[in-house]
Amino acid sequence: MQPRMDFYQANPLAIKALLALEERIGKSTIEKPLIELVRLRASQINGCAYCVDMHTSDARKNGETDRRLATLVTWREVPFFTPRERAALEWVEALTLVAQSHVPDAAWECVKPHFSDAEVVDLTLLICAINSWNRFAIAFRKTPA
Repeated sequence: MQPRMDFYQANPLAIKALLALEERIGKSTIEKPLIELVRLRASQINGCAYCVDMHTSDARKNGETDRRLATLVTWREVPFFTPRERAALEWVEALTLVAQSHVPDAAWECVKPHFSDAEVVDLTLLICAINSWNRFAIAFRKTPA
């Protein structure tokens, strides 16, 4: 697959807007390993090869185990994720698949006990941001290095 364009160079101001979201996410109280799991799971759902590669690597650098990374796609069936992580993964799937799920009440009931109101907003921002990055990378055929 050939890249279509370098979107960073084509419109730096657009990318600056996405980077501002990342700056806010970096200041949230959501723990870094969970941020990477959320990014990776959304990227898996969206089929973004570039982002799956990047966030798998970033997760490993932050101490994530190969076993958890390998089973993230089956997180409901394995005992390796905490209740807070499971709630976040439920939320990421509901928001990433919003056209299919319309974010059901069950997802809300799952996430609410594990995150403060501010954290739910930050988690939602994180999910929106990674979905945007996925769409840029997929649309312009960004490939792993």
